[in-house]
Amino acid sequence: MEFFVEKRVLDLGLKIKFVIINGVDNSKKSNYLSNNLSTLINKYKDLDVENDSILAGFHKIHEKGNISKRKNIPASENLIRLLKENNDIYNINSLVDIYNTISIDTKLCLGAHDIDKTDGNVTLRFHTGNENYNPLGDNISHKVKLNEYSYIDDNNDILCRLEVRQVEKTKVTEESKNIFYIVEGNEETSDDYILDVCNKIIEITTNELGGKGYIKEVNII
Repeated sequence: MEFFVEKRVLDLGLKIKFVIINGVDNSKKSNYLSNNLSTLINKYKDLDVENDSILAGFHKIHEKGNISKRKNIPASENLIRLLKENNDIYNINSLVDIYNTISIDTKLCLGAHDIDKTDGNVTLRFHTGNENYNPLGDNISHKVKLNEYSYIDDNNDILCRLEVRQVEKTKVTEESKNIFYIVEGNEETSDDYILDVCNKIIEITTNELGGKGYIKEVNII
């Protein structure tokens, strides 16, 4: 599997790395979320979400691309808002709970996808308008806007739209064994910070669920 990124997307200010972890056992129980929940609640209880520099950095990307702010809340911001409102976040499965916890803690937008459900390579690019898009939890195909970008496999299937919505096709389940992660930052996050988060994903996930992980090179097109 190779990862390609259109330079026009990077020119908006987005920073991206990909992580692969093979051989995880996602049927195992992990307490990583529950062990860190109270710490995260205390960390963000007084956070002004609207004025946080890292979270605002994703909105700046959207502004440059004329992408609606109201309808497109970046994943990390959405998780932090849910945490602040409910003093909890939804449990999904061990692997998803782990990367959601890391996303909240670091404010980076993260996503995990089942490699075995992915067709060929993955390209982050602007839409042409004929992509297949079936959002997570929704089996109806949706049209996409030309000024938006997505992660798209060789079957022209969108796997993640912007930093906002993943899809049914590659969602991680307890049966998933081989995973690739999207790790997104912006102009407010240093390259070293994003790299540290990538290594944190590998370390925590493999400690909790086994497997072997590495950072995958990005090909700019």
